[in-house]
Order: sequence, then structure tokens, then C-alpha cells
Amino acid sequence: MFTISPAPLDPGRLQRQLGDERAGACVTFEGWVRNRNEGQPVLSLEYEAYALLAGTEGERILAEARAKFDLVGAAGVHRVGHLQLGDLAIWVGVTAEHRGAAFDACRYIIDEAKARLPVWKKEHYAGGATAWINCATRGDHGGPAATLPPAS
Repeated sequence: MFTISPAPLDPGRLQRQLGDERAGACVTFEGWVRNRNEGQPVLSLEYEAYALLAGTEGERILAEARAKFDLVGAAGVHRVGHLQLGDLAIWVGVTAEHRGAAFDACRYIIDEAKARLPVWKKEHYAGGATAWINCATRGDHGGPAATLPPAS
């Protein structure tokens, strides 16, 4: 399941939900709010999302990963709202029979989520300035990503 959440994420609880005796490997990814981006000091982030579309597209990404990597399980959650330094912004977890598939699938899901989900990030800088940041990046799993405008 892929969800959008305004509440803080509990990675331990999320990982436990993937428990399955068929799985020999579990790989997770945690994206945290960091204090710098492109040389600028960052104080906090705001995430906005078109939640219905983001959940639907997130589910599509998980289904693709399940088929492509023969996964036992897959889940993801993206936070929205005002996040502080160190807060968990996105969590992805996968289980598979073997570690290689789990590593590859986790990378695929996070890359696709960054490229395809209608989620927008606003950075708050020291001194009071803010800026919307392009979150659409893609690894070597596909072509160029579309740039989406901030939600109004």
C-alpha cells in the first residue's frame, strides 16, 4: 500500500507490516529532512500533495515493482505538512525472497516516486526566504521526468 500522511511516520511499525515467512530479505529507504541543499542552510520543509492522485500513482509504482522484481511485499508512505530537520519525509519498504531483488526494487520505487508523484517540496531557509524545489528526479530506470507545478 502507498499512502500520503500528515502524521509522523513510524518506520518500525511500517516494516513490521511487511512481515512474511516467504521473504528472505527486507530493504527499506528513509528520506529525512536535512539542513542543507545546494549550499543553502535549510531550516525546515513543507510538502504538499494531490493526495488522491499520489496514492493512486504510488500504488501503480508498487504494482510495477512487485511484477518486475517478483516481490513478496511492498509499501510506501510520503509525509505532507511542515516537517522539521531530521523528520522522516518518505519511507519505502520491500520484501523479497532474495536481497538483490529487494535492493533493486527499493531503488526503483523511490526513483519512480520522486519522478511521478504529485508531491511538491518548499524549503525554508535561514533569513526567512523560501523556495519550491523540483522533486522530479529519476535514476537510470526511465526517461526524463515531468516537472510539476506547486499545488495552489
